[in-house]
Amino acid sequence: MRLMRTIAIAWLLAMGVASAQAQGPAQAPAASSGATRKAVLVTGASTGIGRKITERLAADGYFVYAGARKPQDLQALGTIPNVQAIRIDVTSATDIADAVATVTKAGRGLYGIVNNAGVAVSGPLTDTTEEDMQYVMNINAYGPWRISKAFAPLVVAEQGRIVTIGSISGILSGATLGVYSMSKHAVEAFTDSLALQMAPLGVSVIVVEPGNYDSEIMRTAVARAGGDAKAGDRSQYKPPDEVAASVAQALSEATPKRRYMTVPTAREGEITIRKAIEELVQLNEGHAYTYDRAALMAMLDEALAKARPKVAAPVP
Repeated sequence: MRLMRTIAIAWLLAMGVASAQAQGPAQAPAASSGATRKAVLVTGASTGIGRKITERLAADGYFVYAGARKPQDLQALGTIPNVQAIRIDVTSATDIADAVATVTKAGRGLYGIVNNAGVAVSGPLTDTTEEDMQYVMNINAYGPWRISKAFAPLVVAEQGRIVTIGSISGILSGATLGVYSMSKHAVEAFTDSLALQMAPLGVSVIVVEPGNYDSEIMRTAVARAGGDAKAGDRSQYKPPDEVAASVAQALSEATPKRRYMTVPTAREGEITIRKAIEELVQLNEGHAYTYDRAALMAMLDEALAKARPKVAAPVP
């Protein structure tokens, strides 16, 4: 633990932010009335899952910095009570630096980050252009890293939370969503690594892994490819209220889980868990240190003993 704390502090020193860890929450100046509410930054807040998260957190009493790029989206977000719209393109160093300055100057501190901004492209991997690969990775994988790195001093000062919206595609991989799945697999590794780094500083790092909910991500993907955006319609799926609820839970409960798989149906949950088990078996099979069934079951029982009990399924 001492070694991990030393490594974590060294990382903060490298970014020039060790003073935030050393001075603690009192470092942020007090703001005017209403500033006692915890502040949270949500990226990609204009539509879909990001908009639902913004509305839910604002209704719960958080002060939400809602990140978006387009002027009309910023204007719409700014009409929501407890929300301040803030321009953030997660690929722009200038936007991110300006956003850090805005949040810092406001004096509310920053308890939480919700890395939600994300995009997708569809098609076989062997037909995917390098431009499309870079487009997805730049937003889905580099984006959370950039935002978390930039705002880390504020979150460390609050001993707060960093939540990233992953996907069950971070466990599963389909034939035509390989690039998207690669980016969400990266989010899984990002979460685990950053969690180990931040734990000695009192910051919890979490990934929320949604299944199929209504969002704008495929409409945007189809439109970018030059197709009819209607072909990316996902209105047949449930609205993402359950995803927003999982984010609210991750930010509020005393001991958050590392992973919040949030799916609209039991079938999606089963497919995801079966895939994780399949990978475990593939890792274990046919080598010098293969475990037998009894040993694997003992490991599973040991892990389950630390797990939370089953909760009621959401009401349809």
